[in-house]
Amino acid sequence: MTDHVLRLLRQHAHLAELAAFPFDFDLRRAEHGEPVRLASGGPLRPVAGDDTGGTYFVCADGSVLYADSEGSAGIIGSSVDEALEIVIGLPGWRDHLDLSPSDGPEKILARVTETEDEFREDYGIDEARPELRAALGLSERSPVELIGMLHAALLRTEPDFLLLNAEEGCAYHLLDRHPRPPLWEQVLARGRADLAALRAGDRTVWDATAEDPVRRRLALRATQFDRADGDLELLRHLLHYESAAGLTDELRLAALLVGLRGRAEDLRPVYALRERDFDAACGLSDMPGPDADGAALREWAEELDDSLFGTDPADEPLCTWTELAADQGLTEVARTALIRRLDAIEMDQGLLRHPGAPKKPGKLDPSPLGALAQDFERLGDRVQALRAQRLYTALQDTEWDRVSARLTQARLERETGQLPQAGNTLAALRDILDSPADDSLRHLHRVNLGRFIAEEHYDLTRALADADLPEEARATLAAADEIRGRLSGAAATAVRERAEDVAERVRDQRDLV
Repeated sequence: MTDHVLRLLRQHAHLAELAAFPFDFDLRRAEHGEPVRLASGGPLRPVAGDDTGGTYFVCADGSVLYADSEGSAGIIGSSVDEALEIVIGLPGWRDHLDLSPSDGPEKILARVTETEDEFREDYGIDEARPELRAALGLSERSPVELIGMLHAALLRTEPDFLLLNAEEGCAYHLLDRHPRPPLWEQVLARGRADLAALRAGDRTVWDATAEDPVRRRLALRATQFDRADGDLELLRHLLHYESAAGLTDELRLAALLVGLRGRAEDLRPVYALRERDFDAACGLSDMPGPDADGAALREWAEELDDSLFGTDPADEPLCTWTELAADQGLTEVARTALIRRLDAIEMDQGLLRHPGAPKKPGKLDPSPLGALAQDFERLGDRVQALRAQRLYTALQDTEWDRVSARLTQARLERETGQLPQAGNTLAALRDILDSPADDSLRHLHRVNLGRFIAEEHYDLTRALADADLPEEARATLAAADEIRGRLSGAAATAVRERAEDVAERVRDQRDLV
């Protein structure tokens, strides 16, 4: 049906003219003006535009995404048919983005009537509308119904249809300002459902939830924000299984929720883990021992609760919810939240300042950017990871941190096919090594960082050779060999096989020339 309507407009000039004027759906304006893409990577086909510089795109499922010229975008219909019903039935639809069914028919009709009266002063919409609807086979719907359709479509924009500037990677703003449920609500939905079933005593759910690592974590998070006196048995059950997974944030959470009851015997799985696992012994070293009294356990649990957990999901760090979203397969939910956070930091680096810290230049904490880069990599989105990493690199203070950050940046540039940029980044890294401004790199060639730098140079050399860039490959190989020559014996030995393989690859390429 979508292609049918577009085909009619393309085949009949009169219909295309009516769509363009007075309804501002112009097939001749399908060029958006800047390269864009969906964050999800789905196809995006421009089909029309308007006289404000906005563009209508058709997505893989037929949904129509409208992007204006000011950096905002949103779904306005589940198909071209639906989008045209809205555009034709509400010629001032862009002025009604704030309306929703909750406003009621009276307010909706008054607003639409006012807008259409203004249109009638300049455009013959009453004559053109029925003709275009009939020719395209579109339904005649009331303004109230159309506002409901538009509202529902707009709310579908995120996460699957988040529009990005293809060159910069930043996201378009939402076209509307309607409230959305918080991220945690969507992520925690499964956990809350499982918690209700656990409390109902469904033993099949008890085992299925406890044995599934993701469901178990979600159920524990649900109990964090919905605590009940009768939860001790189910908490002990979940704690038993979580302790088998080693030290996790959810194990700490389960331990404190059980510890709040003040019974050391309920924490036996944690004590056993602490005995056999070094990380758990360190991470839970402040937990009172198995002979502790109830008051000491409760005091420990309350302090841990206050410092790391709490009862308000809105206070949890973003990474809690994006990691749980990704673990559930809600990749686009996680990606959207992370991109929005990265955009916010890029626009206002003051967000990197610790609360209460003096507002002085240079007093920023870049670690959230490093964490974002890692989160994007876990999602498989190296483009956004590189964007975060470049910002992170620019904010490093010591020469060690600058070198380490540039090393990761160069790897991401290489892995995304930006080989010249990777070469430039490694060149800047070498400049630091040659003339460091502090002594943080004094042991570089005796630790793993030196080895990793050499390995990345060899990896880039191979990539350059594979890309048929022999001169660049030879220059990078020479730099790699020089760095390898500075390494200690063990580090140099560890790199030797890679160095020999890459050198042979470069020689083979030279022989072919």
